Amino acid sequence: MAKKNKKSILLIITGSIAAVKSLELISRLKDRNVEVTCVLTASGEEFVTALSCSSLSGNQTYTKLFDLKDETEMGHIRLSRENDLIVVAPASANIIGQMANGLADDLASTLLLATNKPVLLAPAMNHKMWENKAVARNVKLLKGDDIKFVGPEKGKLACGEEGVGRMAEVENIINEIEKLIELDETTKPLSGFRALVTSGPTIEAIDPVRYITNRSSGKQGHAIAATLAEFGADVTLVAGPTNRPDPENVNVVKVESAREMLEACKSAGSIDIAICAAAVADWGVEQASEQKIKKSGKKEDFTFTFAENPDILVELSKHSKARPKLVIGFAAETEHVVENARVKLEQKGCDWIVANDVSDGAVFESDENTVYVIDRESSDDWPKLTKEEVAKRLVTKISEHFNVAPVLKVVGE
Repeated sequence: MAKKNKKSILLIITGSIAAVKSLELISRLKDRNVEVTCVLTASGEEFVTALSCSSLSGNQTYTKLFDLKDETEMGHIRLSRENDLIVVAPASANIIGQMANGLADDLASTLLLATNKPVLLAPAMNHKMWENKAVARNVKLLKGDDIKFVGPEKGKLACGEEGVGRMAEVENIINEIEKLIELDETTKPLSGFRALVTSGPTIEAIDPVRYITNRSSGKQGHAIAATLAEFGADVTLVAGPTNRPDPENVNVVKVESAREMLEACKSAGSIDIAICAAAVADWGVEQASEQKIKKSGKKEDFTFTFAENPDILVELSKHSKARPKLVIGFAAETEHVVENARVKLEQKGCDWIVANDVSDGAVFESDENTVYVIDRESSDDWPKLTKEEVAKRLVTKISEHFNVAPVLKVVGE
């Protein structure tokens, strides 16, 4: 297959705490064989340095409009037009306002006014700023001018408040970039690998209207599936009932019960990587009622007989003929997290266990997670990360396991 032409992106970084994510964006784009040139605004320099951007991109970082050396070797008109795409990440309310009103009083705003290339904005600001009518008018005007947006996303903000204002996660920005320019697919580290991920809860019927389930949201499993696909793997996601959107470029199989989930896993075919992130019910009602169970009107106790559900992790780990090369289980523990997870590792026969403490119940609907990654020799305690960042770090570790890891900085290291 002929190698695609190398793509180039002009990355404008404006003033926001989210600017630190832009450093990771540079690394991830470089891993995809994309040439990145950075422009820092004065406020952007308060959060990241030109040296950091240049070290990661391998190119000079530009900060000033009236720099004679830059104007001689790289005029702002040329800089605005020689790249395939301009990405503004983070995009502050100020730069959005400048663009919407045709203002050009620094290098970044001048480049955006002079360019004839597509522009993608990744806004980041306080949620009240994003909701402000003036900002909303500017965003509407820019969208009408065919400026593309990714995010912002809902979550906890740097100021401590919560709402819509977080800069989109790096993988989401890259997904939007891929819609605008074709990136080099040959550099994805897990290309050629087939992966299976289970996610969300299972539900076990009592009768046609009642069931037993758990509080799993599917956020972590879905994030892992999305990241595996971003790294180039052919991914099948077997998902229990959840309101999470289907990840892009992932084959999604939706199930309800533990037995349905097992059958879907068996039907996935030959797999290299299996990640059992679903919270599968250990037991189900032995014989669900075919009709709705009615109250008799008298005070009475109901008794249900439970039967143990199949253990999907054991089935995958101990498959005699078609065991995946790497099997990873999850352990939600309420006490002695590492010790209990290590027992589970031995009992289930998997290669790694990702364990977390769910004793306070806060993990289930949260956007964040704190995990331990345990194998037979060691235990790695990761800091609190978003679930997308946990997925990114886990998939990078998987790539390292197969000696195909990209060189990138993972959040939290």
